[in-house]
Amino acid sequence: MIEASVREWHDELGWGVLDSLETPGGCWVHYSHIDVDGYRSLHGVSTVLLDYEPVGQDGYSYRAVRVDVPGREPDPPTQPSSGDAYRSRLTIEWDDH
Repeated sequence: MIEASVREWHDELGWGVLDSLETPGGCWVHYSHIDVDGYRSLHGVSTVLLDYEPVGQDGYSYRAVRVDVPGREPDPPTQPSSGDAYRSRLTIEWDDH
C-alpha cells in the first residue's frame, strides 16, 4: 500500500479522487473500496493508504481497489461463502395467449 492524499470527496455521490506520486493525475475511488467499519466516507480525511490498479475510470488513469484510513478500524472479515461467486438465475417464459 502507498500513502495518498484526499484531493476531493463527494459524500452524496460516494466517490472521490486521491493523489500520490505513483498515480499521476489522480486515482478514482468509490466508497465500496474504503476498508473501514461502519459508514464509508473520506469526508474530513487528509491521508490514506491506497492499493490501486491502472485502468481508466471516469477520466482518471487509476482506480482504487482498497483504501485504509489510518486510525479507523477496518471492516471485520466476512465469512467465506459456499461458492466462489454470486449466483443468480433468470427464467423467462413466453405466454403466447
